[in-house]
Amino acid sequence: MRTAERTPRTPRTPRTPRLELVRDASLVWLASGVVGVSFGAIAVAGGLPVWVPVVMSLVVYAGSAQFSAVGVLLAGGGPLAAAATGLLLNTRTAAYSLAVAETLGRGRWARLLGAHLVTDETVAFALAQPDPVRRRTAFWVSGLGLFAVWNTGVLIGALAGDAIGDTARYGLDAAFPAVLVALVLPALRQDAPVRRSALLGACLALALTPVAPAGVPVLLALAGLLAFGKGRTA
Repeated sequence: MRTAERTPRTPRTPRTPRLELVRDASLVWLASGVVGVSFGAIAVAGGLPVWVPVVMSLVVYAGSAQFSAVGVLLAGGGPLAAAATGLLLNTRTAAYSLAVAETLGRGRWARLLGAHLVTDETVAFALAQPDPVRRRTAFWVSGLGLFAVWNTGVLIGALAGDAIGDTARYGLDAAFPAVLVALVLPALRQDAPVRRSALLGACLALALTPVAPAGVPVLLALAGLLAFGKGRTA
């Protein structure tokens, strides 16, 4: 009795690391687009011209700092006060830049463009990768995509203006925190010093939130890195 010959299966072509990173970064891009629409709509609904949130998103490109600066402008504050508020909130990116300095590349233009793309999301996404090559690819894939989606969302929201209505009722403020938690969870599970740093930083931020200005608790939470250093040297 002859046994039926089995046709060998063609092995599946493995996904390239870049396609995998695009897939993983898509959640961040989606959240960015949604919050970008919210920002553009809030700015225009508050009385600012359409070009203000659009140009700010291209030149400044800092979500929380942009929301704060627009809040100052809509409350009657001047451009200098708005710029100072945004600058204070964005000082945390100085520490982020140090963390990914080698990831950006060595060329002058690469570092200049990369510095503009440094955000909470791109840094978290890059540092979650296991090796330097993948970290660099992850930073640029997530950073360029995030920049494009954010600015597209801001333009849509600015053009829509009052048609969107009250953006707060949609719970858009929870989109970015949820994405960041998803990004850092693998590192928290695998690395005890990272867990200690995150716990200390979170405790500091929660303790200071009722008494410190908006954005300052997050900045001071960087003191949690002291626990990371101790964990590595122990």
